[in-house]
Amino acid sequence: MESQGIRINKYLSEIGYCSRRQADKLIEQGRIIVNSKEAVMGYKVQKDDVIHVDGEKIKQKKTKRIFIALNKPKGVVCTTNAGVEENNIIDFIKFRERIFPIGRLDKTTTGLILLTNDGDTANKILKTAYNNEKEYLVRVNRPISEDVLKKMSEGVAIVGKKTRKCKVEKLKSTEFKIILTQGLNRQIRRMCEYFDFRVVSLKRVRIMNIKLDVKEGKYRLLNDKEISELTNMLKK
Repeated sequence: MESQGIRINKYLSEIGYCSRRQADKLIEQGRIIVNSKEAVMGYKVQKDDVIHVDGEKIKQKKTKRIFIALNKPKGVVCTTNAGVEENNIIDFIKFRERIFPIGRLDKTTTGLILLTNDGDTANKILKTAYNNEKEYLVRVNRPISEDVLKKMSEGVAIVGKKTRKCKVEKLKSTEFKIILTQGLNRQIRRMCEYFDFRVVSLKRVRIMNIKLDVKEGKYRLLNDKEISELTNMLKK
């Protein structure tokens, strides 16, 4: 550990407990205790500090990096609050070691989500500065024109900001493919609502170099080649 200490969110990320973003949420919710005191944002931990999360003592240990590709069904909630949130992803997958989802999919959205114990890589995948591509298949409630899709690709004003330019391709009268490099809250649904369309189904089929290739509700471990390609793409 660095001589001057290390920010607690970075520390929990590096030991594979959770991503930095998730650690920040735990701090905000008052769920992290350091040396019997509630942690605050930006707090730096030292080598001998005793850390508890939800009453559980956190111990640093060297573990092999794990990456899992899950085809998330509708109804599963992307949260690490196992045993608290009904239908949460951790209880659903029942993996033998501690893992956490990289980002999230809405409860009604299906498809590819990655889970890992590598907080540093998870943080890089989530950072929009890396322009990491995520590909989705979208079906809307009525026929959508090429003109609307072109306007959608050029950016739409939602949640107080304009979305980045993106790739959009029409597949059928009511279906299209969209590739994003950012992840605003309910972004695709809001983009469709902007043009008075309602999303009927939404499935993520790719995250960077990882494609959805397992049946709904099933998962697989990424192989060494996939992990190497993934981490190399994040070296910017």
